[in-house]
Formats: sequence, C-alpha cells, structure tokens
Amino acid sequence: MRFERRDHRPLALVIATPVLAVIAALALSGILIALAGAPVLEAYRRILIGAFGSRLSTTETLTRAAPLMLTGLAAAVAFRARLWNIGAEGQLYLGAITVAAASSHLLGGLPSAVQIPLLLVLGAMAGMVLLLVPLWLRLRFQVDEVVTTLILNFVALLFVSMLIDTVLKDPTAFGWPQSQSVADAAMLPKLLARSRLHIGILVAVALAILIHLVQSRTVFGLQSRAAGLNPAGAVFAGVPLGATLVKVACLSGGLAGLAGAIEVMGVKGYVTTDLSPGYGYSGIVVAMLAGLNPLGVVLAALFSAIMFVGADGMSRALRIPSYIADVTVALSLLTMLFALFFTQYRIRR
Repeated sequence: MRFERRDHRPLALVIATPVLAVIAALALSGILIALAGAPVLEAYRRILIGAFGSRLSTTETLTRAAPLMLTGLAAAVAFRARLWNIGAEGQLYLGAITVAAASSHLLGGLPSAVQIPLLLVLGAMAGMVLLLVPLWLRLRFQVDEVVTTLILNFVALLFVSMLIDTVLKDPTAFGWPQSQSVADAAMLPKLLARSRLHIGILVAVALAILIHLVQSRTVFGLQSRAAGLNPAGAVFAGVPLGATLVKVACLSGGLAGLAGAIEVMGVKGYVTTDLSPGYGYSGIVVAMLAGLNPLGVVLAALFSAIMFVGADGMSRALRIPSYIADVTVALSLLTMLFALFFTQYRIRR
C-alpha cells in the first residue's frame, strides 16, 4: 500500500473536506462532553442557543467573528505564498496601540469621516512593519520567519504593556493598566442600536471578497500562488520572488494590524494587555479550516465564533468546562490537516 499524489482534486472533495473535518472534530469533542457527564446533543444545542438564541448573543457572535476573519485572512494570504506568518497576534496589538496613540495624541480633533479612515490605515501600517522585519531577515540572512514572527508576538505585547503603563496610561483608570481612550469620533458606527455589533464585520467580509478577486483575477494573485507552490519554479518563470513576498507581507501584516484597529475602534475604545483572547493564533486555525480560501475564511471564522460564544452558554447550562470550545477548534485544525492530506493523495494497493 502506498500514497500517490492526485493529478486532479474533484471540486466535491475540496468542498466536502472542511465539512467532514468539522463533523469529525464535533464527534471527537462529543466524547469529552460525554465523559464530563453531559448529553452530547443537548450540549451542541446549547452552543447554538448560546450563539444565536437571542439578539444579544447573535450580535456578540458576529462581533467576535470580525477580528477572526481578519486574522484568518492574514494567515491565509501569507501561507498561500509560503510565508509562514505566526505573528498575527503581535501585529494585532501593534495596530491597536498605534490607533490608541494616534487618536488620543494626534488626530482626536478631526471629524469621524476623516479620522476613522486615517486610523484604520495607520493600524494596518503598524502590522505591516512588524511583519516586514522578519521577511527582511529571511530574504537577507535566510532566518526562519516561523521563529521570528512567533518571538515578535511576545516583544509586541511587552512593548504595548510598557506603553500603557507609562506614556499612554489612562490617568482616569484608577491605576488599571489601560491606554488612553480613542476619541468618540474615532469609534466605528454600530450596525444595531444597543449592541456592540459594528461595521467592522462588513469591512472584514468586503476584504475577503476583494482578496478572493485579487488572488484569482490578477497578476499579483498568480505570482503569490506560484511563490507558494514552487519558489524555484516561480523564479525560473520570471516571478520577482522578493518583491512578491514583500507585497504579501504588507497585505498579511496589514490585515492583522487592521484587526487590532477595528477591535479598539469598534468594541473596546482603549487597549489592554488582554485585548485579544488569542485572535492571532485562532486566525491560523481559521485559515487552515478554510483551506486558505478567502471566502472560506468567512465561514470558518463564523464557526469559531459560534464555538467560543456558544460554549459559555453551554457551560452555564450544563455545568461543564467551556474550554471544550477550545478543544473543538483545535481538533478541527487537526482533522482538517488530516483531511487535506487525503485531498492531495490517494491510497494505492
């Protein structure tokens, strides 16, 4: 028995792969739920109720999905070009603190129509810078970007912690370590009154559609796919590999920085060291669940948000740990990797 690479992957197989991976992850998680002493089907029903059972839970699920979409897109764009960006978490925090500093010290007096776009651009640029440094080290000294981007997550978080404890500390926070708040004019408009749901979700979906079009209809999209499939072959075919990776890094880091900017301007209004519950790392899972497809990222981010938000309601109702949601999402990644292998290879006897 041997593994043989497929010459062609049927569309039905590509579409069914993430669905089967999620079903397998839910089945495996069901074993843990049963061991915790709760009925499995009732637990999953409670997750759905917790995520969509009321107006509040529905808006919270969509609010949680917005940063996951952006960090998922950041990972998908980079991984498709074989640029292993594990630093979306740090890029998110740098984008967030840049927005807080710019709004509270520089742009706070500008009207919303001017201030909001400027802050979003500045947040994205901060994320770009943090990813361009590891890329330069890779191109110049062949340093593995997996290591450098991962380490920079901790550097960025410590840098943000220093700022919110010193020059950007909010004097009205009674000693609580948080940054100065962004101006009221910098807050993103809400989609629904009396909710936290903001236009960031529309921005994330629009960017997913735009990136899909760029990757499928433009020269840059072709070059980035070629760089990921076969770097040596891409260079031989005339693809400027270095310039292509720089563009990919700008796009990937910019998306992660934008996630931080949107989270501050849409939800929090200020920066703390627990601003992100791991959006940058969860974005990697989202990207892999989506098969690195930008449109699939939207659905994968929604699935992750449902699990994270709905698990809280399940935990309260059935008195079992809400960490089962984390286990389910992690299992989804593992089953997805396993399923992807069999979309690329078949077993021959």
